[in-house]
Amino acid sequence: MEVLLIILAVGVIIYFFRNSVKKPFLAKEEKYQSIDDRYNEERRNRELEIDSLLSKMGKNGIQDLSEKDRKRLEELSKK
Repeated sequence: MEVLLIILAVGVIIYFFRNSVKKPFLAKEEKYQSIDDRYNEERRNRELEIDSLLSKMGKNGIQDLSEKDRKRLEELSKK
């Protein structure tokens, strides 16, 4: 009888605290962002991708870029 009560009590405690236990183990949730925040994040990501492609091109010249990279660089530079 006592074991059953202990198991029941532990189950109730786990039930009520499950959200606070689950949150640290889950992936980072995307927080609500304003339009400006989203725009700035997308702009920063574009700039990082452009920098990456330009540094790749800077090492060995434009011949080092694949056709896919060249097209992507053109797309990003037009935005």
